[in-house]
Amino acid sequence: MNLNVKLVWIYDDAEIDWNELAYVYRIAPLGNKNPEDLKTAFSNSMYKCFVYDGQKIVGAGRALADGVDVSYICDVAIHPEYQGRGLGKKMVEKLVEFSQGYNKILLFASAGKEPFYSKLGFDRMTTAMAIFKNRARVLEMGLIREDTK
Repeated sequence: MNLNVKLVWIYDDAEIDWNELAYVYRIAPLGNKNPEDLKTAFSNSMYKCFVYDGQKIVGAGRALADGVDVSYICDVAIHPEYQGRGLGKKMVEKLVEFSQGYNKILLFASAGKEPFYSKLGFDRMTTAMAIFKNRARVLEMGLIREDTK
């Protein structure tokens, strides 16, 4: 597959098959996401992108935003058959474009993916803090470190 095929970009969630989207997140792999949870998350996001190759969802991403101060890009998932061909980069660039003018555009990078986001203009933060529902999982994934207090 090359990205010269005609991919269709959709910016609303009116016609999304949430079960199909959950499948893409699972194989991306970004974890098992409940289709109803995805529907809620995307519905409550100011910006959203879905990419189709024919009838098949091959990419998705969203940004939570307050309209002026902060936009948080999250849940960017690319079907494995389409990874490594620039689609993820284009997805993040589109969400950044939607977020232009905000004081801050944030995202969590998967461990090891920081250089990819750095090339897109993101800076590593030294003071970011978070509370995670499943702390053990994100610790294992390398998203957080044990605090030495």
